[in-house]
Amino acid sequence: MWRLALRTLKFRRTSFVATFLAMFLGAAIVIGCGGLMETGVRMAADPQRLGGAPVVVTGEQTYDSSALTERHRIDPALVGKVAGADGVREAVADVSFPATVLHNGKPVTGKSGSYGHGWASASLTPYTLAAGGSPAAGGEAVLDAELARRAGAHPGSTVEIVVQGTTRRFRVSGIAEQRGDHNPDAAVFFTDDEARTLAGGRIDSIGVLPAPGARVAAVADAVRSAVGDRAEVLTGERRGLAELPGTLSSRRTVVILAAVFGSSVVLIVMFGVASTLGLSLQQRVREMALLRAVGSTPKQLRRMILSETAVLSVASVLLALLPGYAIGRLLFGVLTASGVVSSAITYHAGRIPMAVGALVTVLAAAGATRFAGRRAARTEPVAALAEAEAATRWFSVPRLLLALFFLVNGIGLAIATATVMDDGPTLASTAGPASVLFCVGLALLAPGLTKALVALLRLPVRAFSGLSGQLALRNAATANVRMAGAVAPIVLLVGIATGTLYMQSTEDHVSRSSYDRNILADYVLDSTTGGFAPDVVDRVRTTSGVAAASELVTSRGFVDRPDGPADVDLRGVSAAGVRQSLDLPTVAGSLDRLRGDTVALSDRKARAYGVTVGDRLPMHLGDGTAVRPTVVALYADNPKQEYLTLPAASLAPHTGDGLPHQILVRAETGAATAVHGRLAALAARVPGTELDDSSSLAGRNNQIQQILVSANYTIVAMIVGYAAITVVNTLVSVTRKRRAEFGLQRLTGATRAQVLGMLTVEGVLIAVIATVLGTIASATTIVPYSYVKSGSYLPSGSIGIYLAIVGGSLVLVFGATLLPSWRGMRSPAVDTVKAA
Repeated sequence: MWRLALRTLKFRRTSFVATFLAMFLGAAIVIGCGGLMETGVRMAADPQRLGGAPVVVTGEQTYDSSALTERHRIDPALVGKVAGADGVREAVADVSFPATVLHNGKPVTGKSGSYGHGWASASLTPYTLAAGGSPAAGGEAVLDAELARRAGAHPGSTVEIVVQGTTRRFRVSGIAEQRGDHNPDAAVFFTDDEARTLAGGRIDSIGVLPAPGARVAAVADAVRSAVGDRAEVLTGERRGLAELPGTLSSRRTVVILAAVFGSSVVLIVMFGVASTLGLSLQQRVREMALLRAVGSTPKQLRRMILSETAVLSVASVLLALLPGYAIGRLLFGVLTASGVVSSAITYHAGRIPMAVGALVTVLAAAGATRFAGRRAARTEPVAALAEAEAATRWFSVPRLLLALFFLVNGIGLAIATATVMDDGPTLASTAGPASVLFCVGLALLAPGLTKALVALLRLPVRAFSGLSGQLALRNAATANVRMAGAVAPIVLLVGIATGTLYMQSTEDHVSRSSYDRNILADYVLDSTTGGFAPDVVDRVRTTSGVAAASELVTSRGFVDRPDGPADVDLRGVSAAGVRQSLDLPTVAGSLDRLRGDTVALSDRKARAYGVTVGDRLPMHLGDGTAVRPTVVALYADNPKQEYLTLPAASLAPHTGDGLPHQILVRAETGAATAVHGRLAALAARVPGTELDDSSSLAGRNNQIQQILVSANYTIVAMIVGYAAITVVNTLVSVTRKRRAEFGLQRLTGATRAQVLGMLTVEGVLIAVIATVLGTIASATTIVPYSYVKSGSYLPSGSIGIYLAIVGGSLVLVFGATLLPSWRGMRSPAVDTVKAA
């Protein structure tokens, strides 16, 4: 049977190449999504500046299983406990804070900034002195070699360094060079005491250097026993997470992204493989009947089909391993480029995603063989004389039940999207898959739906297309299953592309417009040197023509509730300027009281948390610090901007840099132009300050919801590309199978132009039917999503998106039908019929 299967593959190369491509590309895409999932689950990063420490102790970066977005610093007293653990030669405290060297008044930084550290931690990279000496007293600093070169500094020279928003002068005591292949950020080293003071008194991490002969695993266990639950002990590639505070918060984003799109891809791939293989088997009805006629049993035919599928599956999976890895790297590159995860995170694609990709491909092929192959194997010998009739039978109870399953689940997800009214980042996880499921359900019912829609289009087709249209209608009526095989993948293409792209355009429009309405300020000052000192906002307020100024700090934290912590966006502002800078219509209390240990929130969130003005709100900030601020104001709810508002002076110390990075400025009426010039002059006097229009904040707003834009488009492009290839495979395979039909038409008097005209009408019918069904399917995503986001049933976005999708589908249809047909008709009609 294996021998017969291999011979069959040899002589039916066209149909099997189409099946092989579907399996190969499907396996590659699934493997890529699997690699993304494994990367998110493992979330590891090779250490850079701490590369010389085999064991690293750092603050626990989770709170009640939720990832913190800011660095959780640890108690300096832990250094002594770690140093006393068995097998520890030395425990080195490490701190990190923005420290920007100025050259001619301009910041000199590395790829991700410039940071200050204590000199003792230089051994953790390790850095060694290349010139001069270590800092011995306050006011001295050691620069890394690249930073010193760019700043024109040398031992004994004086440089200006911005620390804590203030420019200070330091004497360069030495120049340090790193050993090894690490690539840390630009580093400035101070005395340990001065570095600890500048960092606020706490430490970030402890680098552990084992004693000679001590095993790293044993030392790590001893350190864990010493620190208990007061810190986390990292080894291996996870040590790099100590240098990337807040990185674990992106794990959820990556995992959700990989899960949502991965599940959609798996479903589409399984359908694509099954439909392509099913179409190949449908085209072999005569062959199966002849094999039955010469004595083959249904069991033998099923074994032959299974053997053919096994050969294709194994070959496609083996060849898809490397492309799948490359696709995963591409997706991960898009995530790092768009800021979803740090570029320092290590991409992982091990055996598990490879095995999942292989399993999905094999299961898809096995499922297609089970259903399509079973019918083909049962073909009676007399079917060789009634092939046309056999090709019209498609309905079965299992097919109907499976279609209803997908349709009901698609509608269920659409209803869930519309009724839950969750405007959070997980909204897309219910809206997106709805159109995918509905598309698959419609595709399973495509033969019946195609027949019904062809009947509706019969009159206009006859009226506008003449003889070619009549031939096309005749073919559609007698070969509706064949036409449905071409319609189904286009339904997937149109439905998924339309639903996803309009969902994203709606998200973009709503997010930007709601943020623009919320910001009343005219200008924003941005700091690129670690944040603004407290006196800068006062200097802005005293600038002539400025009506109000407010610091702005953003973070994420948790409100403690009986059923568990609820993560929330946090915004720090200045009470003196918040009412003029942000649109927060107060309904109770006063924003002027937003000072010290206080908080303001929307009236809807207040009801959800069960608090009102005067109550304490138990919560944890982004670095895990527990606070109980007093509620001093409630403002009208804005579903698109659901922040808790705190004083900037209270929130900023619990963020990575400890200072506000933005200042919102509102100009007096009619003074905007003059204020712009004065603010530009002020920005020039504060190193690292940039002045921009306040609308620029919209592009940075709400990163949790906007963070997936690039990745979204990339993955949709892959899905649509796979669907497009499936369309081409299907149409080319069907067209090549019909060469004998075209030859007979030409022998009976039809011209090439009439045959091509018939195919053109058929292509239009396929495109129209698929577009109608795909648009209906996409509505299950875009209608509820748009309603929740904007209150409108219509999505935001240009009609050009839809026209581009439909136009692309037409190009695929006509390109995959007319071109092969035109090439086939270059041969004499008699030869074409004889070759069939």
